[in-house]
Amino acid sequence: MYVVFERIAVIGIGLIGSSIALAARESGAARAIALYDADPAVRQRARELSLGEVFDDAAEAVKHADLVVLCVPVGAMAAAAESCKPGMKIGAIVTDVGSVKQAVVDGVGALLPTYVYFIPGHPIAGTERSGPDAGFAALFHNRWHILTPLPGDEREAYAAAVTQLEEFWRGLGAQVERMAPDRHDVVLAVTSHLPHLIAFNIVAMAEDLESVTESEVVKYSASGFRDFTRIAASDPTMWRDVFLNNKEAVLEVLGRFSEDLAALQRAIRWGEGDALYALFDRARRMRREVIEAGQDTPAPNWGREN
Repeated sequence: MYVVFERIAVIGIGLIGSSIALAARESGAARAIALYDADPAVRQRARELSLGEVFDDAAEAVKHADLVVLCVPVGAMAAAAESCKPGMKIGAIVTDVGSVKQAVVDGVGALLPTYVYFIPGHPIAGTERSGPDAGFAALFHNRWHILTPLPGDEREAYAAAVTQLEEFWRGLGAQVERMAPDRHDVVLAVTSHLPHLIAFNIVAMAEDLESVTESEVVKYSASGFRDFTRIAASDPTMWRDVFLNNKEAVLEVLGRFSEDLAALQRAIRWGEGDALYALFDRARRMRREVIEAGQDTPAPNWGREN
């Protein structure tokens, strides 16, 4: 792998930020890696892990960086961009890894100086773990990374920056696709946000049920509930921000889900076995398509979640 960027700056040293640092170093996609996190304890741990050159100031971290990657929760994205802005060099590429894109375009795009190229992005990768110790270089291998270039920016230099950022993510092992920001938010509401919302709700409901004890729920957890608890262990700050910033798409998909769930409830109540079988069979076909597309394996893969 050849060097795509001489120097990158990673702002936010959690699972994704630390994995980017490790992957960029292992692949050689970046020659130098600067890091910053608002939490002093996280910065200290990043130094202990030798993830890169760790700075105590965001603006200092992004100085001389050809690529700045904002790896903070969506709700903190604008503040992170603001703190980095004084140090950004002319011609730098700025991207992010947020699970919501339109809110990031609206909130961050207007803050950045015109002499940088803002290209929002989202790696469809992760685990339920968080923090700098959770990162690993192979996180992005064969996973999709979606870029949502700003609509209407037709500068040749901007197009070249998008191509360069694509090369960087491919260097980290990802497959890259471009998508409109609003389209991204609807797609992710279906494939990620709603499943997480359901998992959070089911686990909380099990804890609140009076007909069974919490110890029974834990002791007799079947595979389906264990999967829900794994998803529900995801970072609550990140997911709070996702739902608050993608509310329109999530509410639209949640409305359709509620209608379908009501129909399923009726089928169970009235013993409509054919309807139940048809739904379950259709869902099983979708699972096969996911496996055939290389997005999972027939056996559970606990390292893939977003």
